[in-house]
Amino acid sequence: MMDRITYCLFLAVLIASCQNPKRESEKIDDTIKPESEQREVPGGKDGVDSEDRAVRSLATAELHDSSFVFIEKWSDDFVYDMKYATTDNFIGKKVYDCDQCMIRKKVALALMKANRDFMEKGYRIKFFDCYRPLDVQKIMWEVYPVEGYVANPYTSGSIHNRGGAVDITLVDNEENELDMGTGFDHFGEEAHHAYRHLPEKVLGNRKLLKDIMEKHGFKPIRTEWWHYNFGESRAFALSNFPTKCD
Repeated sequence: MMDRITYCLFLAVLIASCQNPKRESEKIDDTIKPESEQREVPGGKDGVDSEDRAVRSLATAELHDSSFVFIEKWSDDFVYDMKYATTDNFIGKKVYDCDQCMIRKKVALALMKANRDFMEKGYRIKFFDCYRPLDVQKIMWEVYPVEGYVANPYTSGSIHNRGGAVDITLVDNEENELDMGTGFDHFGEEAHHAYRHLPEKVLGNRKLLKDIMEKHGFKPIRTEWWHYNFGESRAFALSNFPTKCD
């Protein structure tokens, strides 16, 4: 049987513990907040952070790197003028049912990261073309069978047919296209990267596009300022399914 002094000490400890009943898990909850509460997220569609979240979302999606995705499903920070879903192209007719950009997941991630860099400078990527079915490549070849501008569908085909190439330009915050010296699908030396007889502003716009795209793993081709192939996309299989929007 405990003596009076020991009993008093025991009673004091018991009273103190009752006055501070917080569990260890509750202490952790007090110190760790959800990410949204830890920092202020800059604004909405025009905030670069929205693109960062989109990249994280697609990167963690349960999709293989070679899966095809509609990039607008993952980011609303791009602009579109998908030329082959209109009659405003060198073929002169509509050959796509879908006016969205379909591309491989791995390529989409790189495009979203590149677009983040452009957005920091006040610009955005505008798409003219992305994935292109092999049958459409055959139509193009019939109209303009000149390698260097149109890839031969009966040999290696185009990187577009593999879901690894894009045709793009840049627009400002009012969606005005930057002056690149020629329009899209201008089949002439003025569209070549090596062509220098252009205003300095135009050369600067092309350089801006090229530098950031190359930073994110894209490669230009000699004859078209708008065309970029991603990495080793030639390893992707040729595809021929039609582009149909969801």
